[in-house]
Amino acid sequence: MKKASILMIIGPLFLLGLYIFPLWNIMLGAPQYPEPLGMNIHIDGIRDANEFDLQNIDGLNHYIGMRKLPKPEEMWEFSAFPLVIGGMVFLGLVIGILGYFKKVGYQWFMGWFVLMSVLGVLGMYDFNAWMVDYGTNLDPNAIMKLANPDGTPMSYKPPLFGHAKMLNFDVTSLPSTGAWMMFTGMMLILTAFFLGWKTHKSKKTEKS
Repeated sequence: MKKASILMIIGPLFLLGLYIFPLWNIMLGAPQYPEPLGMNIHIDGIRDANEFDLQNIDGLNHYIGMRKLPKPEEMWEFSAFPLVIGGMVFLGLVIGILGYFKKVGYQWFMGWFVLMSVLGVLGMYDFNAWMVDYGTNLDPNAIMKLANPDGTPMSYKPPLFGHAKMLNFDVTSLPSTGAWMMFTGMMLILTAFFLGWKTHKSKKTEKS
């Protein structure tokens, strides 16, 4: 159980990478841009992938009626997410330490994993909902009004994951360093659960 608890202590620490590295990255490439434009989605705001990228993206979006990219103070998520991540790191450490001293069982490790997974799914749902609103709620007085072949207004929602073609832009949306660190931490905690379960099972077998 001690090995499992040590993993439970180490795992949540990987989430601290989210305070330094971006969670997600969206890149826009086009023939007129030798270097693609990009934005890094952090838990506390949106930042340039390269200098002036956000400014250039806002300039392009203005022509098709999209709003400017939000500042951190304009979205409650950018205030809430750092607190949620900090709370989950603290909770994970407490569970790991209590597990080390045999105050809680390995089931608590899975409880943390499930809770973090639910929060992650809710976060992705919220992120996707924001992109839907951002890409479809356009200014009716925009300079350029483009429509699909069937006459419906064109949507400029970036893909949540993967690649999409929008006008002459290739848009790629993928997890970034922070997301991979979080994934690594969660896999360590899942491993901690199975180690704890295996230890518990072997002790029961020995007693019988």
